[in-house]
Amino acid sequence: MSLVYKVYILLTMSAQKSEKLNSLLTGLGDSDLVSSGWLKARGYSSSLVSRYIASGWLESPARGVYQRRGGRLTWAGVVRALQEGEGLPLHVGGRFALAWHGHEHYLRLGTPETVTLYGPGSLPGWVDKLPLKAGVVLCGKSPFNLTALSFKAEMTEETLRALGLEWVDADGDRGRVVVAIPERALLELCDGVSDASLVYEVDALMQGAGTFRPQRVGMLLRHCTSIKAKRLFLALAERHQHAWLDHVSLEDVYLGKGKRCLVPDGHLNPTYQITLPADLDEHLG
Repeated sequence: MSLVYKVYILLTMSAQKSEKLNSLLTGLGDSDLVSSGWLKARGYSSSLVSRYIASGWLESPARGVYQRRGGRLTWAGVVRALQEGEGLPLHVGGRFALAWHGHEHYLRLGTPETVTLYGPGSLPGWVDKLPLKAGVVLCGKSPFNLTALSFKAEMTEETLRALGLEWVDADGDRGRVVVAIPERALLELCDGVSDASLVYEVDALMQGAGTFRPQRVGMLLRHCTSIKAKRLFLALAERHQHAWLDHVSLEDVYLGKGKRCLVPDGHLNPTYQITLPADLDEHLG
């Protein structure tokens, strides 16, 4: 092999590596995260990634995950990495989704911000190890038979809306993540109620839910699999006399049979046959 040819090969390999690095850095935004699995699937070996770190192009905020050198860690960047990068069928829902939409009538004073995610399975180990200000918690599968295998970037607003979800720009131009609409998020929160203190919280949030859309509420109630969530949601909506409740069709909405004791020594809501704390009014702001 001639010297000229050897030089040509070396230059070609160098150009290919440079192109590979440029492609990676071009695709990574200021708050984007990618996992080692994501990199490996795209032809970036462990040794190559180590070289990028040593050269100051990448950094690893936690074992198994990477970002641009000097990048920002944000909750939206983490969620985007899980939804788009890892292809996990999870979304932001429940309490955090309600806060994002401006329904923050019940504040947990002194409690750190927690991003509540809903979906099957478990989170990658690197999520808990990130030095992120906000906590990230997987609340389990959402109480709906509305599912998506994953949330692709090309998924339309109409498709997501049929699932009670939507794209939100949480991190600038690159920050689109899938979040539950308020009606779905409150039903998710109702499903997680296990004691009186959580009923107080949901009741306070329901007090501010005067702009809920009856058609969406009806659709979500039909697809909700939690009897407790549906009864509690409807009982609290009735308690606050929201006008939209009169326009919600309960046709094909299964509410189960018999009484449901949500809290001991509570007052029974005669319409939806569920007990509510007797002192609800004392806890409203």
